[in-house]
Amino acid sequence: MNQTHDPALTSWIESANLPDTDFPIQNLPFGVFSRKGDSERRVGVAIGDQIVDIGEALSANLWSGNARDVARSCDRPTLNELMRAPRKSLSEFRARLSELLAGTPGDDSEINPLPPGALVPMAEADMFTAAEIGDYTDFYASIYHATNVGKLFRPDSPLLPNYKHVPIGYHGRASSIVISGTEVTRPKGQTMPPGATVPKFGPTEMLDYEAEVGFFVGQGNEQGAAVPIDEAEDHIFGICLVNDWSARDIQSWEYQPLGPFLSKNFATTISPWVVTWEALEPFRVPAFFRPRSDPQPLPYLFSEKDKNEGGIDLNVEVYIRSMMMREGRLRPSRLSSASLADMYWTAAQMLTHHTSGGCNLQPGDLFASGTVSGPDPASQGCLLELTRRGAEPIVLPTGEERKFLHDGDEIILRAYFQREGAARIGLGECAGLIVASPRR
Repeated sequence: MNQTHDPALTSWIESANLPDTDFPIQNLPFGVFSRKGDSERRVGVAIGDQIVDIGEALSANLWSGNARDVARSCDRPTLNELMRAPRKSLSEFRARLSELLAGTPGDDSEINPLPPGALVPMAEADMFTAAEIGDYTDFYASIYHATNVGKLFRPDSPLLPNYKHVPIGYHGRASSIVISGTEVTRPKGQTMPPGATVPKFGPTEMLDYEAEVGFFVGQGNEQGAAVPIDEAEDHIFGICLVNDWSARDIQSWEYQPLGPFLSKNFATTISPWVVTWEALEPFRVPAFFRPRSDPQPLPYLFSEKDKNEGGIDLNVEVYIRSMMMREGRLRPSRLSSASLADMYWTAAQMLTHHTSGGCNLQPGDLFASGTVSGPDPASQGCLLELTRRGAEPIVLPTGEERKFLHDGDEIILRAYFQREGAARIGLGECAGLIVASPRR
């Protein structure tokens, strides 16, 4: 950690000092935006309710050395070039930006060092996916989620024999990743209704969300050159929120023998802001505690450093707002709250395993944690778990029941870090509204 993590640090941008902001000066996440009415995409950094347009700030002599090289890589329509930057250079850029934004609120005209036009209100911006995502991989890293789901289908043997030995994952669909706020069309597919002898084709009746955390790859690796576990975190640029929408009835019919296909490829929603790996340093915790009865990771997946500080203490919350709730102007209702620290496999283990066979990751690739679920019923990160596959519907504040999602339902993911001795920082929102399948 360094001076950018100082919990006492404040900014001359007043909104960055509010206790409930996701974007205090200790955060400084990156994103891609455009000014409303302008199609040009820009790289920005979130601070309070404002965005620092880094490309616009290049017109002033604010950067030097490695920090200037990083600032120049921000003069692009995506973060891919920035993600290639060495960790040391990114740290120098962060330190300089923190220095420029630090201070006590007052007369902005006296203390604002940024050139005119470099500060853009979030309310006047449209957000886009942060990177051109070449590949997307979804893991299954929560042992609680895996066990809960396994009990629904295999009560006598919920966990398959390989789970505690290998990080399980599958290759997802990068082209259908969408930014928060994008409507999600109810997908169609084949399902086998209970008692039926032939499948039918039509809209899913068991649409679900999955609350996940995404990891953006920074520096890539050469094909055939695996990333050692102790170097894995050097290849992670930062994190975002991920909602891996799932059609459970389609999934249950198609997943054998090769896994999910249409049930997962129609949409994956991500949050717009990418919190850098350096920003989350104050919230590192030991990796998930494995009982003595559990097998220890194979040598390529184990390091003392990862064991002692490979966990991330991030709180992930899920909220729902139905059409009736919006019409009644009711606040979203919280469905669950879980911690990323409860994941059985760490981010480093997932990345190392991903490359262990020779796979070449590239800047801007995204891999996700899988559903973040904890040991308690209130910490289960999808409706499949919460409703026991629809057997125990949840009741909304309006009295409506939900086994799975209805058209008009909005799912909102939020996440934040909060520990004593550190400033609270958040990831913003990851939201999506379900709309009906087209009739044709």
